[in-house]
Amino acid sequence: MTEPSTSDDAVETPETPASAPAADSGVDTGDALETGGAPENGDALEAPAETAAPAETAAPAAEAPASASDDESASPEAEEQQADEEEPAAPRDPAERVRELEEEGDIAADYLEELLDIADLDGDIDIDVDGDRASVEIRGADRLAKLNGSRGELLDALQELARLAVQSHTGNRSRLMLDIGGFRAQRKDDLEHLAEDAVATARENGRPVPLRPMNPFERKVVHDVAKQAGLRSESDGDGKDRHVVIYPAS
Repeated sequence: MTEPSTSDDAVETPETPASAPAADSGVDTGDALETGGAPENGDALEAPAETAAPAETAAPAAEAPASASDDESASPEAEEQQADEEEPAAPRDPAERVRELEEEGDIAADYLEELLDIADLDGDIDIDVDGDRASVEIRGADRLAKLNGSRGELLDALQELARLAVQSHTGNRSRLMLDIGGFRAQRKDDLEHLAEDAVATARENGRPVPLRPMNPFERKVVHDVAKQAGLRSESDGDGKDRHVVIYPAS
């Protein structure tokens, strides 16, 4: 009788070089997959043991602001979008949290500097802590700023890569914010004016005011303006159609 073979070798995921953008966000993939051992005394083959669940990525506890109501799916992309629109819970040790955020900024800066070198692009990198986020800005990068476009698609992509670089080092999801030549700061100012106009329209007409589709950063800015004005706002729609609706006072 032929003995069933066992497979206890770990499935390894090759480590992503520091210079290459990480391919995936979410959970680590380096956990081993195990199967059940051989049956004893010639009994029928046992069913293989359950595949070891991948280690969960720790995420900072967060509370949704009263103005935002986002029932996202459990997908990593949805969780990331919701995390961007949520306000993080106050850390137990603010000084320790600041050190963690400074470390995130350092990791992201090193990663971005290497990318700029590979692409032969100029730029100086500034690191800061803004609230409960690490903040990194690439300054003096005129060519990079032109590539960014009017909607900041390149900025969003580089920010995601920087967050993944931080996560690969710390094991924790990052809410780091990236800016290129003040683009996001100017965008925030424009969005605040847009949200203020929508708040005024909702008060005047007494009807909900839907805004155009926005990314998580943009929706967060609008939610904050509505909250400060004492109005309720909710995110509606899925994917690229997700947008904010501002409601009049009840």
